[in-house]
Amino acid sequence: MGTLTLVFPLLVLVLFVQSSFPVVVDSAPFNTLTDKQALLSFKSLTNDPHNPLQSWNDSSDFCSWRGVLCNKNRGRVTGLHLQGLGLTGTISPYIGNLSFLRYIDLQDNQLTGPLPSQIGNLFRLRVLNVSSNLMQDAIPANVSKCSELMVLDMAHNKISGEIPPTIGLLSELQVLKIGQNQLSGVIPPSIGNLSLLTTLDLGTNSLSGMIPNELGHLSNLKHLQISINHLTGTVPLSLYNLSSLVTFALASNQLWGDIPRDIGFKLPNLLSFHFCINKFTGALPPSLHNITKIQSIRISNNFLTGSVPQGLEQLRGLQMYNIGFNRIASFGSTGLNFISSLTNSTSLEFLAFDENLLEGVIPQSIGNLSSSLSKLYMGQNRIHGRIPASINRLSNLALLNLSYNSISGDIPPEISQLEKLQKLSLAENQISGEIPVSLGNLTKLNTLEMFGNNLEGSIPTTFDSYQHLLSLDLSNNRLNGSIPKQLFTLSSLSSILNLSRNSLSGPLPPNVGKLGNVGTIDLSNNRLSERIPESIGNCKSLQNLFMANNLLSGPIPSTLGEVKGLQSLDLSLNQLSGDIPTDLQKLQILMFLNLSFNDLQGQVPKHGVFANLSRVHLEGNPKLCTFSACTSSPIPSSQGRTTSIKFRIAITTASILALCVVAGSLWILFSKRKVEIKAKATSKPLGGRHPMVTYEDLLVATHNFSPANLIGRGSFGSVFKGNLKDGILAAIKVLDLNRNGASKSFVAECEALRNVRHRNLVKLITSCSSIDYGNADFQALVYEYMCHGSLEEWIRGSRKHEDGGALSIMERLNIAIDVAYAMEYLHHDCEAPVVHCDLKPSNVLLDEEMTAKVGDFGLARLVVDKGGDQLSTTHGLKGTIGYIPPGNQRAFT
Repeated sequence: MGTLTLVFPLLVLVLFVQSSFPVVVDSAPFNTLTDKQALLSFKSLTNDPHNPLQSWNDSSDFCSWRGVLCNKNRGRVTGLHLQGLGLTGTISPYIGNLSFLRYIDLQDNQLTGPLPSQIGNLFRLRVLNVSSNLMQDAIPANVSKCSELMVLDMAHNKISGEIPPTIGLLSELQVLKIGQNQLSGVIPPSIGNLSLLTTLDLGTNSLSGMIPNELGHLSNLKHLQISINHLTGTVPLSLYNLSSLVTFALASNQLWGDIPRDIGFKLPNLLSFHFCINKFTGALPPSLHNITKIQSIRISNNFLTGSVPQGLEQLRGLQMYNIGFNRIASFGSTGLNFISSLTNSTSLEFLAFDENLLEGVIPQSIGNLSSSLSKLYMGQNRIHGRIPASINRLSNLALLNLSYNSISGDIPPEISQLEKLQKLSLAENQISGEIPVSLGNLTKLNTLEMFGNNLEGSIPTTFDSYQHLLSLDLSNNRLNGSIPKQLFTLSSLSSILNLSRNSLSGPLPPNVGKLGNVGTIDLSNNRLSERIPESIGNCKSLQNLFMANNLLSGPIPSTLGEVKGLQSLDLSLNQLSGDIPTDLQKLQILMFLNLSFNDLQGQVPKHGVFANLSRVHLEGNPKLCTFSACTSSPIPSSQGRTTSIKFRIAITTASILALCVVAGSLWILFSKRKVEIKAKATSKPLGGRHPMVTYEDLLVATHNFSPANLIGRGSFGSVFKGNLKDGILAAIKVLDLNRNGASKSFVAECEALRNVRHRNLVKLITSCSSIDYGNADFQALVYEYMCHGSLEEWIRGSRKHEDGGALSIMERLNIAIDVAYAMEYLHHDCEAPVVHCDLKPSNVLLDEEMTAKVGDFGLARLVVDKGGDQLSTTHGLKGTIGYIPPGNQRAFT
């Protein structure tokens, strides 16, 4: 170093000479030349769509280039700060020639490929940050040669392979973040040698085996994040002795054993304690409530027993307290008094103790909880008594779940003062009285669940204010009166309208057709009368229609044949008459049709669903006949004409009596069978009574977002196959919020799909907007699972039929027709036309019946008609190179 300092003036002179004569005269100027050449090589292997590196050219001083820092004395590159520029391509191996480099900041780009092994040549490097890119392959083992490295951040990439044990040689390392990748294997015990380490993030990978005891040697460790892996065994006791820990996150693994009772004394600096979704047993440690500064306790989805410990009143900085899905118990009317202890937690935002064994009455002090509280989960316990009126003081509450308890009394009208409430779930309790008219003030509601209670009276007409409502379930109550016509003006309803098992009467309002986006309508087991309106055919997104066991009369509307996505139709046990509409044959995906016990007549159609009589129920319609049995009756003979009238009357009377006996028997048998059929038919659409899912639900469904469940990647996230709690197989799209435009994609997809439903569009089941175990924002979309993959896979040959065959000509034609139907619907039949903007084979998915459905609306645009002109809700060129149609940038801007 001293020699270089002495000869620096000479180097400047030689560089000046070389600028005039491009000849390398000795080895000294080669050092600065290699810096420039390395930078130009870096630029050549990366693409800069917005041209952020335009200043990088051969004619200028590289020390003035954007993001390049140089040593003033030597003119050598010491830092590359190129974060968030949208760079694509790979990192040039010539980066290893920048021998004076100390800082590399390339995070938040879209770089691909491996981290070059030449990185090990940078022995002066202190910070290496390539997080939030698309980098692949393994961590180079010779990164350990960067002996001065203090920060190694490769989080949020696609890096695979095992963690090299040589990483334990980086004796100066203070921050190691390699979470949210695809790493496998075990955690190297050598990491325990990094005595200066303060942050260790290995979360959201596929690491297995046990947690090394050697991690307990990291006496300076503050942040330990190993959540969402496949770790097993017990937690080493040495980890509970790391008194410096601020974040202790082991959530969503397969860890077991008891949590030490004295954890709060040994870890006095904890702010975040995340042990949820494991197999921990024993009691909730009382000392945990002695950590007065703790902010987040998440220990749900375990097998914890005992009671809620005392000391909650000390946790004044608590923001999240989640002990749900355990076996924590309390007894007596005062079993929920721990809620009163939380009134000192003035920053509390999330409180969950659902699915436990907690008994008691909700205390009036619940209204004294933090005004910041937004989510309150209390469902599936043993709560009884009334809902206190004081709950109205929780002014920021967005979610209130009290379902599956034994709560009684009326719904307090004070609930209507919770103006920010988005989900209200009071289902399966013993609540009585009328529904308060003032509930209509909750204008932000998107889910209202009050099924399974003893509610009576009429449905308030004020429900017409629910302009954001997606799901409404008032089934299994004692509601009476007519269905208010205002209910059918809620065009936002896209999931379910369930009013079944009540005593509702009168005709079905003719404006039922305004529910153009709803997926399921269940009005069965009421006293509805008169005709089914023809406008029912305008419910184009309808998949399930249940209107059994009413007093409906008149013909079956032929317009139902236009509801092409209909899968289940039950009109049994009514007084319907006339012929079965032949248009029902058009419903190609109709899987269940029950028209039994009506007064239908004429010939039974023979195509479509009628071709498979196991899916059709027509019992109790004596005037119906099949095609072969509909011949004319023979002309009576002369002998028949002379039969005495008395004898004919006797025969007729006996036949009627016999028919009554047979009909009565059939009625009893059919009633039992009907219940089974109805339960089977409705289990799938009504199984999702709780359309909202949590981050923890999706972790469990995808086995910690395991790579084994990964079925695809896109520009803004990854798609995982998962089994939801109710047994529904789903495709879960997890947004990568570190990608530019990911949040906008989430909003665009929700906005586009909330008001559309068609048999050739992939069904959006629900969405999740929450925080993960690192307290980072988390957003995901949950779709129906398409078992036959994408059209692109079939075209490229990676998918074939069981016999090894590819797509036939007819299959290809049907797929093209299905896609055309989807586009026609989006462009012409939606309330606000939708432009997909990214139609390509990989976004055309195939279900079990090889029906094609269009998905991925992350770039979709709604088109609003104003004065005859079509205006897009967004602007700019969108789509995938190679699939953008000519003029796309002008068509809807």
